[in-house]
Amino acid sequence: MYYVNREQIEKRLLSLPQTIEAMRLVAAQWEGTLLQGLAQERALHLALEAVTDIGSYLIDGFIMRDAGSYEDIIDIIHGETVIDDELHEMLLRLVRLRRPLVQDYYEWDRKALHPLTMELPAALEHFADRVNRYLLSELGGSTKPN
Repeated sequence: MYYVNREQIEKRLLSLPQTIEAMRLVAAQWEGTLLQGLAQERALHLALEAVTDIGSYLIDGFIMRDAGSYEDIIDIIHGETVIDDELHEMLLRLVRLRRPLVQDYYEWDRKALHPLTMELPAALEHFADRVNRYLLSELGGSTKPN
C-alpha cells in the first residue's frame, strides 16, 4: 500500500491557477517594466517549485527511484508515465531556470519577456490534469484529499 500525501499535492495544485493567471497577465501586458520583470520572475519560480514539489511527493508516495536533481524529478515522473513527452520537455526547460532564478538572480534580464512565460500556462494546466489522472488511475476514488 502506498502513502501518497494527497493533501500536500492538492495544496500545490490549487496554487497553480494563480501562477498561471499571473503569467498570462504579465505576458499580455508586457512593457518590460521592473514590476513586470519581478512578477514574471516570481511566477516562473513558483511554477518550478510547485512542479518539483508535486513530483517529489509522487516519487516518495509511489516509491519511485530517488531523484538526484530537479531535472531528475521531471525525468522520473516522465518515466513513470505521469507526464507525456511534450510536457516532459517543457518542464525540463522550466526546472533549468532554477539556478538563474534562485542563485544567479542578479543576472536575470528583467526587461525581457521569457518565452516560458507565454508557453507555461497551458503546460501547467496540462500538468495538473496529468497528475490528477495519474492519482486516479493508481489510487482510485477522488483525487481530492480526505
